[in-house]
Amino acid sequence: MLIGILQTGEAPDVLSDKMGDYPDMFRRLLGGKGFEFRTYRVLDMDFPASVHDCDGWLVTGSRHGVYEDHAFIPPLEAFIREARDARVPMVGICFGHQIIAQALGGRVERSEKGWAVGPTTYDFAGDPIVLNAWHRDQVIEPPDGAEVVAANHFCENAALLYGDFAFTVQAHPEFRDDFMDGLIRTRGKGVVPDDRLEAAQRLLGHPNDADRLADRIAQFFNQAR
Repeated sequence: MLIGILQTGEAPDVLSDKMGDYPDMFRRLLGGKGFEFRTYRVLDMDFPASVHDCDGWLVTGSRHGVYEDHAFIPPLEAFIREARDARVPMVGICFGHQIIAQALGGRVERSEKGWAVGPTTYDFAGDPIVLNAWHRDQVIEPPDGAEVVAANHFCENAALLYGDFAFTVQAHPEFRDDFMDGLIRTRGKGVVPDDRLEAAQRLLGHPNDADRLADRIAQFFNQAR
């Protein structure tokens, strides 16, 4: 199965040299599950010619807000709606989670609750799953027809399921602890409150359920349609 990675952001240069960019992280996360990958740098207006160019689509994270004025956002929203109409499956992570919701009629805002950083526990229908988080924006109102499948006290719409079309998650299963540590050191200082950075850093190295989320993503892509 060929998965098209729609790249909407870039890892910091100081980290990507050793740890790779976002598409590399998703290839590691989903490696060994029978997928092939092709990357489209939609942030640079490199879009697929058709929603049928790949068997499924994965929208990455980004430092941008989905509500900001960037040239790639309107055509990406149009692509999402076209993929929905064509029933081509799609997964969204962080920014991807938010842009899919916004494209389909939901509302995304910068949360008054501030930042979620580092290992965070989410309730997937009674099943606690720990994933790394790095976000301030949230889906405030899901689109009609979206089912909330994970939440916690900080993020009420942490994962959404759109029937057999899309599965989206606010957290970052592709971020390993070494990358999180790098983000805390290179992007966090002066942006995220120190107490949240320190709390996140203390939790790094504890058990993480990224592999379980990777299995859910693979099952979603592979389900019969």
